[in-house]
Amino acid sequence: MIETERDFSPAIRIRPGGPADAQAVLDMLDGAVAWMNARGNTEQWGTTPYSATAGGAERVRRYMTENAPFVAEADGTPVGAMVLDSGPSPQMPIEPAGEPERYVRLLVSDRRHAGGGIGAALLAHAAEETRRSGVELLRVDCWAGGGGELVAFYERQGFTPTERFLSGSWPGQVLARRVGVPRARSDQAR
Repeated sequence: MIETERDFSPAIRIRPGGPADAQAVLDMLDGAVAWMNARGNTEQWGTTPYSATAGGAERVRRYMTENAPFVAEADGTPVGAMVLDSGPSPQMPIEPAGEPERYVRLLVSDRRHAGGGIGAALLAHAAEETRRSGVELLRVDCWAGGGGELVAFYERQGFTPTERFLSGSWPGQVLARRVGVPRARSDQAR
């Protein structure tokens, strides 16, 4: 196992992602849109499959090459994905933190495995990657509509809501989590 891989349970393994994972991530995003729509949620990501939205497929390909992508696998099959960056998307009306940060740009799980702890495992991995890089602040933004269920999910993962925003008519919430950083060996010896 390479250093950046991490096992969370016998069923979920997280590994670095790359360009070869782009189609699996697009499939997960398309599945998430269909799943939300089947439950009456057409506001969060709309009704068009993500792969068919303007720039959707290209955005995922960029994420998988220009950012820090991670893929969660169960029995060797991709079941979730997360993308970390050094700040929020410049296309979103979100101010940079004003300090070094890691930012979750994308978090998705295969809806066929919903409730299996995939999102929680990926966010725990994001916290560890943030800590390992010597950065204390991990942030994410999400849809704040629908009664706030998604915001509540992130709160259960240790995030605290900070500022709300609107992207057009889409209500969003930024959340932050302090992860602490490992002390230097000389500090630990004292």
